Amino acid sequence: MSEIPFYIGVIMIIIGGICDLFGAIGLLRFPNFYVRLHAATVGTIGGAVVPLFGVALLALGADFLPHKYAIAGASFVTGIIILLVAPAGATALAYAAHKAKLVKWEPRVDHLAEVGRND
Repeated sequence: MSEIPFYIGVIMIIIGGICDLFGAIGLLRFPNFYVRLHAATVGTIGGAVVPLFGVALLALGADFLPHKYAIAGASFVTGIIILLVAPAGATALAYAAHKAKLVKWEPRVDHLAEVGRND
């Protein structure tokens, strides 16, 4: 029964590598800051969180590791922290770039302009 988490962990690590590849391609190919920031966040979540959860499953499925629960727990906790912090950081970067008008961008609707009038 320990083979199932092992193989699921390996598949999750491969999926994470693919997400990192797509995030890197998006950073190179997307046209502006906001879309590139989305690609970077996808690369972070898919390329770091999913493999960390895969490492946790891999460690739980490996019978030869002496500290497999410590490795799995640390990987899982690190993945949860990244899962919570990465979107908040990307949102803060996008909001700061918008407020400082650093990025040339012509939106159809700008909901943040209404927030700026109230400040």
